[in-house]
Amino acid sequence: MPASSSGITVDLPGEHLVRELRWVHDLLRNDLARLRILSDRVAADATPESIRAEIAELQTTSPLWKLRVNCLAYCRFTHLHHTHEDVSLFPALRAFDPALESVVDRLEADHRLVSDILDQIEAGAGRLTEDDTAATRRQITDALGALAQHLLAHLDYEEDAISPALRQWQTWPRPPA
Repeated sequence: MPASSSGITVDLPGEHLVRELRWVHDLLRNDLARLRILSDRVAADATPESIRAEIAELQTTSPLWKLRVNCLAYCRFTHLHHTHEDVSLFPALRAFDPALESVVDRLEADHRLVSDILDQIEAGAGRLTEDDTAATRRQITDALGALAQHLLAHLDYEEDAISPALRQWQTWPRPPA
């Protein structure tokens, strides 16, 4: 942050955009860590019989119920965040600096990959009530592992690659008509 002539620290014009991006990304990181812990508990500790009993009771304290609900909520939130970036942020970045074209292309490709993994997680979470098997639980755990690998790398890359441009924005750039 640059200092003004009065010695007061002043944010660059778009610094608030960088802070918001990191805030949303930190929410995604924290929830992903919680989902992976729940997934590991279901995969390692819960027997098929105990899982069936917990589903029958539909208690909100059940690890399987939490996994299913939290996975679906997390997947929807991540899809929504990426859709917003695809529709609003990325066209503005392209308009602001054509040199970011390859960065935005990579970010969009990351979004498609993450979307596919999120779809696998949602489908697996939905199958838990009908197909309570070790294979189904392992598919969810594996998909969450793949999500963690790809999504965490994507978030770090996105923050590093676009934060310098965001900091320069005086107003939201408009894509060419």
